[in-house]
Amino acid sequence: MGTLLGEIGKQLTQRWAAALVLPGVLYIAVSLAAWHLGHTHPLDTGRLTSAFDHWVAAPTVNTPVGLVLILILVLVAAGAVGLLVQGIGLLTERLWLATTWEGWPSPLRQLAARQVARRRRQWDAADTAYREERDRAGRARSLAGSAPRPGPRPPALTTPSPLVERRRRLARIAPDRPVQPTWMGDRMNAVTLTLDREFSLDLPSVWPYLWLTLPDATRTEITAARETLGRAASLAAWGLLYVAVGVLWWPSAVIGVTVLGTAWRRARGAVDGYALLLEAAARLHTAEVANQLGLETGTMLNRRTGWALTCLVQGRSDLIPLTDDAV
Repeated sequence: MGTLLGEIGKQLTQRWAAALVLPGVLYIAVSLAAWHLGHTHPLDTGRLTSAFDHWVAAPTVNTPVGLVLILILVLVAAGAVGLLVQGIGLLTERLWLATTWEGWPSPLRQLAARQVARRRRQWDAADTAYREERDRAGRARSLAGSAPRPGPRPPALTTPSPLVERRRRLARIAPDRPVQPTWMGDRMNAVTLTLDREFSLDLPSVWPYLWLTLPDATRTEITAARETLGRAASLAAWGLLYVAVGVLWWPSAVIGVTVLGTAWRRARGAVDGYALLLEAAARLHTAEVANQLGLETGTMLNRRTGWALTCLVQGRSDLIPLTDDAV
């Protein structure tokens, strides 16, 4: 048991050092460089080297006790910065997903509402263009189908058709008509909307039951995708801290903006992958949950199964026989 606990403690220490301490030490080093260089000498490495040599030669540093104390101080400060990053990362993730934006404080709520309205106007315009292109393509296909074909069919074009491009523009705004101020929030919300529209399934209510019955491999994949989103949010938090140091030293702002852009791209990919896995897990395993709860709805997920399971887990099983024929 002692060996096991020691190994667990070692792994936790390694993860703590990799996730918090090492990036924190780097951030402290950049902050100290920014303090010494400033905007007047932003790229003067000689000035930085001179300051470092002067600091190392100080009597309070050039002793074993002084070195140990400074090392402890740096590790504590790096850990504190890492904990700050975790808090900022959680806040960043909440802003990205914006699931509770209607309950935000007044200034943020108004800004979010304007963003939702703006994104809806963009989506409506893109949706209108997509529908018009779809109708035009349908009419062109009907005319082509009714006309005689004197020769072999021409080879398929390698470039995307205008209809495909219109669809891509629509998806870049939101998978469905926006109800969130961010693309990531709408991407996650689209999973719930799709399952409710196709199967009358309320995923937030069913998800705890579904999670407990998922195979280990599926849960591992979903957990990994969720952790990828969390790491992207933490990376964005580091970017914000580097941008803040940019007030003293402009190269730090460049680093911060680059890190923020990388974090945003990773977060979009992580959210898309996470949403795909949630929807796939619901489609593949919801019928198993229904059968385990005694509904005996068969092996395929359909509207009857989704509605019956939703009513059951919400404590409204008395509605199942009343609405069974209407689903």
